[in-house]
Amino acid sequence: MTDFHEALFPLDVSLHGRGGPERRTEIVTLGSNRESRNARWAQSRRRYEAGYGVKNLAQLAKVIEFFEERRGRLFGFRWRDRLDHASCSPGETPTPFDQHIGDGDGAKRSFTLTKTYGGSFAPYVRQIMKPVAKSVRIAVNGVEMTDQVTLNSTSGLVTFLSAPPNGAVISAGFLFDTPARFDIDYLEVDMEALTAGVIPKIPIIEILS
Repeated sequence: MTDFHEALFPLDVSLHGRGGPERRTEIVTLGSNRESRNARWAQSRRRYEAGYGVKNLAQLAKVIEFFEERRGRLFGFRWRDRLDHASCSPGETPTPFDQHIGDGDGAKRSFTLTKTYGGSFAPYVRQIMKPVAKSVRIAVNGVEMTDQVTLNSTSGLVTFLSAPPNGAVISAGFLFDTPARFDIDYLEVDMEALTAGVIPKIPIIEILS
């Protein structure tokens, strides 16, 4: 992502924002009154409203500075989703066994970090492109790898110095950020409204690969 800044949106604001995943489903009601449903998007896309996290003028000033440096919608950045920013359940600590990210074939050395949602019917696998570098832990066949493996924290690509053996289970644990951008080029601020408790509108949208 050449139009992406590896900068983290102010945490004290993002962790009090609102939002979550969005999908696009086309629903057609048939003549029999039954429905036909079709997924328009293969991937979900997350939307957030950062304005809920702005509680004072100091926080608003930080957001304005961040907005200006990103040039509005031009450059992407890292967003920390309060609910969904780890390979494990909320409140737990990531372990190297949290997520299955691939299987060795004796030749492949690179694997992409992923997070799987669900498991019983139609699991959804999400590519993790912005891991928090020092949080990533990798295991092969249940044994943590403390060396012999490197991470590209700007793409989520894990590379082994030697290819894992055929059939080896590759797993990982990590913290991560969501690649995002502002969804506006005009940041409207009403100082009187802010002091009265009215939040500014600061829409954020996920950047998909």
